[in-house]
Amino acid sequence: MFPRRAFAALLAAGLLVPGGLGLAQPRSLPVTFAPVRPGRRLSFPTDHGAHPDFRTEWWYVTGWLQAAGQPIGFQITFFRVRTAADPGNPSTFSPRQVIFAHAAISDPAMGRLIHAQRIARAGFGLAEAKVGDMDLVLDDWRLRRDAKGVLRTHAGDADFALDLALTPTQPVLLQGQQGFSRKGPGADQASYYYSLPHLKVTGTLSREGRRQPVSGEAWLDQEWSSTLLDARAVGWDWAGINLDDGGALTAFEVRDAKGKAVWAGGSFRSPEGQLTPFAPGDVRFDTRRQWRSPRTGALYPITRDIRVRLPEGPRVWRLEPLFADQELDSRPIGPVYWEGAVRTPGGRGYLELTGYDAPLAI
Repeated sequence: MFPRRAFAALLAAGLLVPGGLGLAQPRSLPVTFAPVRPGRRLSFPTDHGAHPDFRTEWWYVTGWLQAAGQPIGFQITFFRVRTAADPGNPSTFSPRQVIFAHAAISDPAMGRLIHAQRIARAGFGLAEAKVGDMDLVLDDWRLRRDAKGVLRTHAGDADFALDLALTPTQPVLLQGQQGFSRKGPGADQASYYYSLPHLKVTGTLSREGRRQPVSGEAWLDQEWSSTLLDARAVGWDWAGINLDDGGALTAFEVRDAKGKAVWAGGSFRSPEGQLTPFAPGDVRFDTRRQWRSPRTGALYPITRDIRVRLPEGPRVWRLEPLFADQELDSRPIGPVYWEGAVRTPGGRGYLELTGYDAPLAI
């Protein structure tokens, strides 16, 4: 989830000006972002929609597909960013909100990621994140929730395209304290955060002019915040795992320059629906195998043991990648990171590793 913050922070700061967006314009009025505070009750379907008063927001879908009997990982993410543009500017062309979207597939037959991305200022019906329910559009890319609660999405480019229906099979999972999720030791270092694990997936994957049916299981995270990570943070490890018995594991760790945890958290929801939020001392990531990128030189810990403390005692899940080279280089718009499909005995999901393109003492 750190790449999501990295993309959004760069955009909000006006450091990226792709396609002449004009994000780095001088401003005459200060921008005030809505704060994240404990005690706010999330309400659905309203909170599936956009929260434009907050600085950053993202809708993040990851999952495993079966295509002609072969496993393929996929990821689709939409970002909404409130920029530093003058809020008093009456022009409809003022880039007060920016929409960014990103998609990738992990195919072992290719041995690398295939990805695509889009970016535009919000407006004119071409780039929108609507309030009130999930409905995001960026050119022909889309992620929306229909009247029956099914999430429908299209994303891709000339190399691949995903057209998927994602049907919830479980209730919303509120992360942290009823949706208030701490991301650091500072009281303001937090987000509102919920997940939808165990989404049933059907649809098609198009490549080289051919459409093939796919099915599988996915996970959705939605977060919104107005703060950045702790100043000591240089990277973020996150995993979301759909367990075969119906359970769901979320784990994350924010790291400093020495590879030590600045903060950690997540949750475990049992097959019976009992939710256990994790405090920082309840989660630990251990490295079992590393892989060095031949392109960037980054050294990623791609096989991880996630150790957590549950009421019934400690438990460990070992995550193994679908294949090693799932590095995503999103420059010049975003960072370099590893984001890939992983499996564990009794489950499948996604692992995200950031901050490893610079040397870390791990």
